[in-house]
Amino acid sequence: MHHLGELAEKCGELPASFFRFQVVELWVFGGLLDVPRDVETIEVALVADLPVEEVPWHGEPVGAEHWANSTRLSRNPFTPFWRSAGAPVWNHRIERPALVWSAADGIAEETLVALSDGTGELVRQPAPTPDELRKRVEEELDVSLAALRAAQQTYTDHRWAPGKLTPYSDALWRISGGYLDLLDVVN
Repeated sequence: MHHLGELAEKCGELPASFFRFQVVELWVFGGLLDVPRDVETIEVALVADLPVEEVPWHGEPVGAEHWANSTRLSRNPFTPFWRSAGAPVWNHRIERPALVWSAADGIAEETLVALSDGTGELVRQPAPTPDELRKRVEEELDVSLAALRAAQQTYTDHRWAPGKLTPYSDALWRISGGYLDLLDVVN
């Protein structure tokens, strides 16, 4: 709980002009919302003020690593999932998340209290209907395929160019993993 509260505070402290994007919401999901117990990592969804196409499933927006280092996200036990403000935060993996912080309202104290008390169920979003979930996954699959094609082309363009290939190969690896994950859900 300490790490989650600290991350929520950091989200509100970062200057607006420091990054290429702004994180506008922080959501928690997974094991921390269940009965109180120790968890190895805290699963969070970070919603950025970027178009959907720039934040495909499992993708990271440009500057995400810098943001993670600035907030200590990368040094604490978090499993982050980046999301776009242009689409719902939930999907097949981010099930019934709870809002922890938003740029509009600040820290959602009731969420932190509920998580500490073991009543996280009370602050979670309602579950989508099966049709809503199917539609959401299909939309994400379309975005993911377009991102996969773009990442593959970017990798090809930089394959033999001077400089490090790691940023392009890592992006291709993350986006292809997201596409395959969504494809498995659809199939």
